[in-house]
Amino acid sequence: MPITARSHARTCSPRCRKALSRALKANALPLELTTRDRWVRRSATKAPLTIAGRAASSTDPRTWSTHAEAALSTAGVGLGFVLSDVDDVVCLDLDHCRNPLTGRLAPWAAAILRDAGATYVEVSPSGDGLHIWGRADVRHGRRIRRPDGTAVEIYGTGRYIAMTGRRHGSSPSILADLSAVVSKLTAR
Repeated sequence: MPITARSHARTCSPRCRKALSRALKANALPLELTTRDRWVRRSATKAPLTIAGRAASSTDPRTWSTHAEAALSTAGVGLGFVLSDVDDVVCLDLDHCRNPLTGRLAPWAAAILRDAGATYVEVSPSGDGLHIWGRADVRHGRRIRRPDGTAVEIYGTGRYIAMTGRRHGSSPSILADLSAVVSKLTAR
């Protein structure tokens, strides 16, 4: 029986099926994130929501869900991941550092990205920022603003980050140790 005759078929041919498989793998979020039950939905104004569409909290685990549940929900406009003190997952939020039309990065952002190494990086919902994901001991968030345009927020607990799944460049689906990057940014 041809694949197109099957009621459950998602593609028209083996070639298309293979292309879909590669595309899904290329856009895969890190397992370190998807296996944690700390997912929420987000509103258009970036407020966290439960999968039922009610207000969620970045400090109340009862309002969080699995990645699969959050991905299937239609509440709000997208997903968010909650950072918690139960592990060392962190996010460096680089604001206004990327040209949304060309993808070109500001020099300060390119330097931070280079220092971060091979770790998961995605484009922020606005399209002009980046979220660099990794591991470090960050118990108190920091906001860094410098005259050269550097605009970085470092979060490790008590926050949620709006997720897009739009990988920046060829970043891998892993979380690297960002301790040295965090130390360098906070030392000045």
